[in-house]
Formats: sequence, C-alpha cells, structure tokens
Amino acid sequence: MGSVRWAFRCGTWTPSRSEWLFAARCVQREEKDRIGQFVFARDAKSAMAGRLLLRKLVHDRVGIPWSEIRLDRSPRGKPYLAAPLKVGTDSVPEPPSWSFNLSHQGEYAVLAAEQGMQVGVDIMKITMPGSSSVPEFFRIMTRQFTAYEWSVIQSSGLEHQQLAAFYRHWALKESFIKAIGTGLGFNLQRVEFHLPPEPLSQKCALRQTKMLLDEEEEGDWVFEESLLDADHHVAVALGPADHAGSSRLRPPPPPPPTSFTLLSFSDLIASASPLTEEDPACWDSFKMKAEAPQRQRETRASE
Repeated sequence: MGSVRWAFRCGTWTPSRSEWLFAARCVQREEKDRIGQFVFARDAKSAMAGRLLLRKLVHDRVGIPWSEIRLDRSPRGKPYLAAPLKVGTDSVPEPPSWSFNLSHQGEYAVLAAEQGMQVGVDIMKITMPGSSSVPEFFRIMTRQFTAYEWSVIQSSGLEHQQLAAFYRHWALKESFIKAIGTGLGFNLQRVEFHLPPEPLSQKCALRQTKMLLDEEEEGDWVFEESLLDADHHVAVALGPADHAGSSRLRPPPPPPPTSFTLLSFSDLIASASPLTEEDPACWDSFKMKAEAPQRQRETRASE
C-alpha cells in the first residue's frame, strides 16, 4: 500500500519568468486559464503548485506518462484522475486505487495520498482574527464546534494557545469533510474530536486523535496530525474506501510517515513535460498580480 505526504512552500516561492512559463505549459490548458483568473498572486501560486503536485503524484506513483494524465473536477470541485490506467490482468488483480487531496493556506500547499483508502487533508495557519477580538471570533464560530470541543479550546491557555487549539480542531473537521466529499451542507457539530495529550511535532505524525460521529466513536477512521512549522498545522483523515464494514475486517493502515516531505520547485517539475506552447501573456498577467501589493503600498505612502 502506498502513502504520500508532500508540501510545497508557496509563500516564499518567487518564480522567475522562465519558471512560471514552464509551469504553465505543464498543466492542462483549462487549469492554466483557471489559474490566470485569480486576482492575487499568492492564490495563483498555490493553485499552480497544487496542480503540479497532483500531476507529479500520478506520474511518479500511478505510472501514467505526464502527457497522458487527465485531471477533472467533481461537481463540488474536488480533483480526480479521469480514466485511470488499468494495470490488472485476469490473473493479477489491479492494485488498490489511489485517493488524493490538496489543501493550501498560509505559506504552504500540501498533498496527501493513500492507496486503498479515502483521504482528506487540511492545513491551517495560526492567525489572529483580522477584524475582531479572539472572544468575539470564537462567538461567531460557536456553532461549528461541540460544547466539549469549546471547553478544550478555551481551556488551552493564553489567546495564542486557544487559537492554536481552535485551528487544530478546524483542520481535523475539514480533513474529514474533504475525505467524504460532503461539502458545505455538513453540520460540523455532528463530528467531535478528542485529542491526545501528546504535543504535535514536525518530526512525526500523531495518530491518537479519536472522532465521534453523531456521538458514536468511529473506529474506521484514522487521523494524522503534524506541524509543518510552529504556525502551520496539518490534519489528514484516512477512512475506508467503501464507506462500509468494520475496521476489524481490514488490515490496519500503514505506519504514518515521519513528516510531510518539503519539495522544491525543481522537485515539482523533475518529471514534468510541456503540454502546450509557451504563452508570454501568462507571465505578464502573473507579474501584474505580484506587483500590485507593492504599487498599493507606494500609493498609500504618497497620500
């Protein structure tokens, strides 16, 4: 069984003209056009990194040539591999299919993939509320957590520790929602997480967190938690591929990876091959997005 955990630091990535143009040639045309529609450079970078992460996964682990990879989106926007490669024969069954999921927030884009299991991933950066105090922010978010979860969050210490606990719970809930593909209609109070006493680490993933669904513990689901750095928490949800049966009928999931592997841009494109001709306008559009914040600062300074 295969397991992949990759991260790419989008926040500090300042692509050169040649890098951006080459990256744009290595994704599907409709994805390149979609990336070009983002208003902010940071969102365009995160989206580009996500597509390259997905294509690298399919090429490296599924074994499909880069030029033959076709990624589509579900009605809810979740990417999936269209027309997956069939490698089984009458005598040798196909290996379990890969499930994968992306998330980006703060400085990073992350990908989690697993063979033979559902997977969802969410990354959250610990940030202070922009327009309200921490108590007011928590009041606004009251309905997203159970009374037990709020008791854990609000008893975590000072405000920064409370925010860290808040975002940890939020990432866990989002990872589960993304794994099952339910979307915004799911009542988040249906799921309740019970955290272990062990602190999170950048070196290895914890798997002791338990989830209650409608007040019943879900033994079929496993949750990995780790830190990319002091401010970025990642949760990965792993569940049975068929939604049914008992975990006692399945072998336990593989040991968790020691951590997310941080990839460079060179890693992302190591196996890439261009799909389209170079489009200089793609760089011009991105450059304008990247320079916009500086122009805004200069305008405010001159006023």
